[in-house]
Amino acid sequence: MKVLISGGGTGGHIFPAISIANAVKEKCPDAEILFVGAQNRMEMEKVPAAGYKIEGLPISGFSRRQIWKNVRVLYRLFKSIRMARRIIDRFQPDIAVGVGGYASGPTLWAAAKKGVPTLIQEQNSYAGVTNKLLASKAEKICVAYENMERFFPKEKIVLTGNPVRQDLLESSATREEAIRFFDLDPQKKTILIIGGSLGARTLNQSVIDYLTHIPEDVQIIWQSGKYYDETARAALKGKKRFHIIQMPFITRMDMAYRAADLVISRAGAGTISELCLLSKAAILVPSPNVAEDHQTKNAQALSSRGAALFISDSDAAELLMNKAINTVRQDAMLANMQKQISLLAQRDSAARIADIVLHIINENQSK
Repeated sequence: MKVLISGGGTGGHIFPAISIANAVKEKCPDAEILFVGAQNRMEMEKVPAAGYKIEGLPISGFSRRQIWKNVRVLYRLFKSIRMARRIIDRFQPDIAVGVGGYASGPTLWAAAKKGVPTLIQEQNSYAGVTNKLLASKAEKICVAYENMERFFPKEKIVLTGNPVRQDLLESSATREEAIRFFDLDPQKKTILIIGGSLGARTLNQSVIDYLTHIPEDVQIIWQSGKYYDETARAALKGKKRFHIIQMPFITRMDMAYRAADLVISRAGAGTISELCLLSKAAILVPSPNVAEDHQTKNAQALSSRGAALFISDSDAAELLMNKAINTVRQDAMLANMQKQISLLAQRDSAARIADIVLHIINENQSK
């Protein structure tokens, strides 16, 4: 049994892809799995670290600001399609699974053209252009939100949720242990700020501008991202009275989530799935620099149900930290958000997607 998994670009695509691969291997240990990613993107490092083979395509995204650069993008797209065809001819997969990201489009398109059954895992509440184009040829489309028949054929949709990192769900750490892990005060309210591994300029600047206003009864775990690490360190220099734990990247996210009373985050699909499964109260500040503004749609899907608070990127400088401090002090409000966001959780997503993958393979082989 051979499974081709394509996509990546960000942790939000890579971690679900690896989770699906792990679930397939658990159900079918003899399965052979090959990943296809984009050259020079983080999947080329993360996938081999997880124990899987990966091949890279020279694919890149279209530029909305510098249109002339898209001549090179088109060349890379056609080259990637040719390379994807050769990978499929050589690997002979029984199914191709697309999790989103640059490499997913040419790989699934080439697979469908060669008669290989395909499965799409759409992570967002607002489907991207590529997945909408690929949907007509897909056997099944696994989604994380309801009402996705706006974008896809209803008969192909399966509500599975987004797979998340297993270590987050398997952690047995208590809040007290997590607080001690970060050397924090158990009597204070804790805000966790995460803007991704590279960082989020708006979130970081909002914190920096508010440093002198942080009250004594609130403490912060601040993942600034590697691009903003030096700036964050410089801003904190000499401000010892504030209990702020700052780092470029949090390796123990299970501990960070356990310690947090409130999370401030972008609204990527992977992070939202983690917040739902862990029942964390959150303020979501969608990134404006994503295709189809899908993070705003993700945040609105939660805020409309009282499962999270939503602040736009343009309003964050003025509103974010004041809102966070006021919110983290209101236990009843935190408890209600925790309850509402937990109702949106889709559990065992990777295993459910793996079952669908194996069912499609068995069905096609029986034909």
